[in-house]
Amino acid sequence: MDFSSFFIPVAAVCVLFFLLGMRFSSSRMNRRISYLLDAMEDEELNFSFREDRFLTRRFNRILNRMRLLFEKKRRTISEREKYYGAMLDNVSTGVMVVDDADGHVVYSNSSALAILGISSVSNIRQLERVSPSIMEAFSRVRNGHEERADFMNEISRRVVLVRSSSARIAERDVRIIAFNDISGEIDENESVSWTKLVRVLTHEIMNTVTPIASLSEALLKYSGDTRSDIDVKEGLETILSSSRGLMKFVASYRNLTHIPAPVRKVVYLRDIVARVFKLVEEQANASGTAMVFNEKSDDIILYVDEDQISQILVNLLKNAMQAGADRIELTACIDASESVILNVANNGEPVSEESLSEIFVPFYTTKSSGTGLGLSISRQIMRLHNGTLRLTSSNPGKTVFTLVFR
Repeated sequence: MDFSSFFIPVAAVCVLFFLLGMRFSSSRMNRRISYLLDAMEDEELNFSFREDRFLTRRFNRILNRMRLLFEKKRRTISEREKYYGAMLDNVSTGVMVVDDADGHVVYSNSSALAILGISSVSNIRQLERVSPSIMEAFSRVRNGHEERADFMNEISRRVVLVRSSSARIAERDVRIIAFNDISGEIDENESVSWTKLVRVLTHEIMNTVTPIASLSEALLKYSGDTRSDIDVKEGLETILSSSRGLMKFVASYRNLTHIPAPVRKVVYLRDIVARVFKLVEEQANASGTAMVFNEKSDDIILYVDEDQISQILVNLLKNAMQAGADRIELTACIDASESVILNVANNGEPVSEESLSEIFVPFYTTKSSGTGLGLSISRQIMRLHNGTLRLTSSNPGKTVFTLVFR
């Protein structure tokens, strides 16, 4: 029997089956690899390949290992993003990542939203609703430069300093915009400057006027009764009276530079307001002014000098009544940064345009009998409490002063 004639066809069939099996196996492998890649691209990895079949066990084990490695790497990146996000949410600097192509806001931290006084932002153009100046500053700022914008949010007037740096993220050109609220620094520097100036002025004026008053008083004792002596006496009395008046006037400004340190204690805000309403009740009744307190957050507690804060509120309420207000509304809340915001609004005559930038300046007053110290001292007291006092708005129908307790 010729075995070669039998073996060759069998071998050919075996080779054919082997090649077909290899092709089929290769096709299945390619499908599985393609499936794995699609799943990795879509980040849908909650599956695994079977490892109980002998022919495909090793290959499937390799695919499952690749899936696990990718899942581990993705988890690590996600945790790192959350970590960095938590870090950025706990800094006082506002951070916003903006797509240069269309102005889309890729990311913004909680400080950015708090400074701007908004709950969310998806495109930089939306900032125009906050303020055209802030949108212009954000649009214009570039690497190595700074922009400054003054704007009013829903709580108070703010000044921000804006910086920017460029980056490329996920094949997109973006700008990382960082900005800080410098309103407090400006207020504090302004307050410190005025305090130094008043201290120098009062010292110099008192040093000059005191000898004049003493000398005039001494010369009056030696004046006679002749006509010429009477004229001299009248002149000396005028000098003495003017000197004493000027000394008394200057002495009152020492209050601005000698405010005692706050004696703080825990107190409910509503108790302070009730006390203040009682203190000005008589004047409110005389002027027909209604006073309302609206506490938007429950049981607001302050750690303050109750007498000093009461002094500020009494001054604001009396100013409102003198401006012809028939309604004064105090509104209090706790903002996202845990600061207590107290708005004192009235419907009296608004602050004039020329007075807007001057009302906190010592010596400045629009009243014939005023000293121009009330608001200056009030701002100083708030600064000693690590807070701020600002005129946030003034227009016909509504003037609002805002106290911020941090």
